[in-house]
Amino acid sequence: MTKKVFEQLKEIVAEQEQMLRFDSFSNEEAWQLGTFLVNKVYELEMELALSIRKVSGAIIFQHETDGTNALNDKWMYRKFNTVCLNEQSSFGAWVDANLKDEDIHVHGLDPKEYVFIGGGFPIRLKTGEVVAVLIASALPHQMDHQFVVDGLAEYLDLQNVPSVLPLF
Repeated sequence: MTKKVFEQLKEIVAEQEQMLRFDSFSNEEAWQLGTFLVNKVYELEMELALSIRKVSGAIIFQHETDGTNALNDKWMYRKFNTVCLNEQSSFGAWVDANLKDEDIHVHGLDPKEYVFIGGGFPIRLKTGEVVAVLIASALPHQMDHQFVVDGLAEYLDLQNVPSVLPLF
């Protein structure tokens, strides 16, 4: 992919993260959002692991379809850490790393703990505060990211949230 494509992706991700915000977010809301997304997974006949975690690390929702396994848990853990550290989506971190031609080691991060790939997305309040992280694992990373974005857009009843997939 060219630098121009990564610059376009950066703009799209920034717009996604600006649009997909909540007035408030509780454990009950996590249950409702998680259940909504799991129903989408089964409706689309997908195999996917989903998790919603508070920034403290507490898992407040998690479901994994039969086609996922403990490896997906490890990916979700690393995506969660990346989102919490950067306060941006793990896909956004991947885009930034590619724009700067950096890898995870440049930042002194342990690749067992962090990963720059899509699938982790901040649950951010309209005030700007990140309160939780929504994570998907099992698809190619750009599709994990876009599933989360599309699911949040539908759940929040938002139109015209841009997609990263046309650039792949």
